[in-house]
Amino acid sequence: MLLQYIQAAMRKAAYKMLPDNEGFFGEIPGFPGVWANATTLEQCRDELQSVIEDWILLKLRHNDKDFPNIDGLDLNSPPAADQEVA
Repeated sequence: MLLQYIQAAMRKAAYKMLPDNEGFFGEIPGFPGVWANATTLEQCRDELQSVIEDWILLKLRHNDKDFPNIDGLDLNSPPAADQEVA
């Protein structure tokens, strides 16, 4: 489920070119503090995915229960008994 959640979040990512050829900026709306910047768009995507993975792990470690619900995926409730955990 975590992989599906990360993939769904990454599909919502928004990117923009920084002025003066300084690279790219990416963020995921609804995910506070999740952003990245890098020289190329591909590097920015990779960094953004790393940031969201760390963001999720940190929230889980602190037992936060305010994850955004994305594409019907909800990390705030425990998985159903018959649901596969990724």
